[in-house]
Amino acid sequence: MIERYSRKEMSQIWSQENKFKTWLEVEIAAAEGWAQLGVVPQEAVEEIRAKANFDIARVEEIERQTRHDVIAFLTNVAEYVGPAARFLHWGMTSSDMLDTAMAVLFKQALELILRDVDGLLEAIKRRAFEHKDTVMIGRSHGIHAEPITFGLKLAIWYDEMRRNRRRLEAAKETISYGKISGAVGTFAQIDPRVEAYACEKLGLKPAPASNQIIQRDRYAEVFCSLAILAGTAEKIATEVRHLQRTEVLEAEEYFRPGQKGSSAMPHKRNPILSENICGLARMIRSYALPSLENICLWHERDISHSSVERVIAPDAFILTDFMLARLTGLLDKLIVYPENMQKNLNKLQGLIFSQQILLLLTQRGVSREDAYAMVQRRAMEVWEGKGSFKDLLEQDEDILRYIKKEELNDIFNIQHHLKHVNTIFDRVFNH
Repeated sequence: MIERYSRKEMSQIWSQENKFKTWLEVEIAAAEGWAQLGVVPQEAVEEIRAKANFDIARVEEIERQTRHDVIAFLTNVAEYVGPAARFLHWGMTSSDMLDTAMAVLFKQALELILRDVDGLLEAIKRRAFEHKDTVMIGRSHGIHAEPITFGLKLAIWYDEMRRNRRRLEAAKETISYGKISGAVGTFAQIDPRVEAYACEKLGLKPAPASNQIIQRDRYAEVFCSLAILAGTAEKIATEVRHLQRTEVLEAEEYFRPGQKGSSAMPHKRNPILSENICGLARMIRSYALPSLENICLWHERDISHSSVERVIAPDAFILTDFMLARLTGLLDKLIVYPENMQKNLNKLQGLIFSQQILLLLTQRGVSREDAYAMVQRRAMEVWEGKGSFKDLLEQDEDILRYIKKEELNDIFNIQHHLKHVNTIFDRVFNH
């Protein structure tokens, strides 16, 4: 339900209907700006506001002849408005309207993405506190390292997703600029006050300087922010995929009644949502590169960026919206298996405490190199199936010269690794 609602709203933002509606808002705002200066009759603007409309099919029909979308749109609007339409697009070039309207669309889309991120952050935070003390093995290189909690893993995701949110807010600020400065940005045929009026009415700021277009570094910041966000989503989804592996099974996507995992093997429960998110992330990241290449255009502007943006803008936002809704639902219903986490934690029979032994030996006067060799020797025997780490240490005379047997009970205590969990949670969630 989350996914369906969100996707419909984002698709509406990038619909032809909303695009033309926004174009019309820009054109009317500019006409109103001229009227404020007494250049365009106020009654003409009132007539434009009352009659202005468009028909998508008619615009497309006109465009097939004119081969120019903006001219086709203005021609169709004039069919509704009549003689007062001569005051539309007064002193403007196409990009004045297109780029200012695009800024409005970007802003709308980013506000929806930010709302998605807020929902995701809520889900991550809830699950983090739920599993703050759920102990599991931490892994580096995919190999058992030292204990963590599942809540700590989620806290890291929360902290990173919060940085994504800040990047998106910054990108929204960067993109919220319009330009109505004429063919090469010199205001030769238009007054800067018209631009200021129109931008303010549309919730934008005037670009301090522009040529024929808004500079595309602004767009690139948006797409790169979406790409980084997608990278975080893929990171989370990849972790879920690893944790769901049969040999691990510490967490698992919710498998609803009647769901099927394989056409051939009835026993399969596959991490299809996570895999789907990983695939979507690849697509979203791929849009960052063309947005960066769009920064470099010929002189005051060419049109090479236009075809790119017609594809990547709606696609990147619609896919990101869908991906975030899917990831939120995945984490919200994620099944966690603490008993399997504990079982996996115990697989290496105490090797998770090797660093504590190493450090205590150095505290007792052993060089780090010698201490490492002493501990590693016994650790390798555990890997070879010769016993538990603690039992082997209790039989090692070299180590017992520095560490008493009764001290090992204190060392082999899982709480040593978890004593700062509350501190980390405080730093993540209360600052």
